[in-house]
Amino acid sequence: MFNNLVPYQTRRTRDIDTLFDRFLQDSFFTPSVSSGIKVDIKEEDNQYLLEAEIPGVKKDQIKVDYDRNYLTISVEQQEEINEEKDHYICRERRLGKTSRTFQAKDIDPDGIEAAYEDGVLKVTLPKTKESQRKTSIEIK
Repeated sequence: MFNNLVPYQTRRTRDIDTLFDRFLQDSFFTPSVSSGIKVDIKEEDNQYLLEAEIPGVKKDQIKVDYDRNYLTISVEQQEEINEEKDHYICRERRLGKTSRTFQAKDIDPDGIEAAYEDGVLKVTLPKTKESQRKTSIEIK
């Protein structure tokens, strides 16, 4: 209950150490993909349009799958930086993975299309004929 009660000088030093620790963690420097994939979904008469923000990745790092009424967008980033300058050698590796899965029923899997440009993945999910039919339900 009183764990935060420490002398001011000690607390201040600890806070500065914590700040530097947080600053130097890999998560601080990783791209926004690590925080998740932000998505907008729009329904039209004959299809759904999904736009996912995935900045800072290459097209070949993105995978889109549709299986048993579930659409999954996954991203895997692997980066290795080797830098040699003034007798210093720096080698850094970074690996990041994230994915989002959506339930998408009544979709024609053969008609799904995806395109990636300027950090935005656009997926078109055509509805099946059954799902496009609208019916008014009488209230009794």
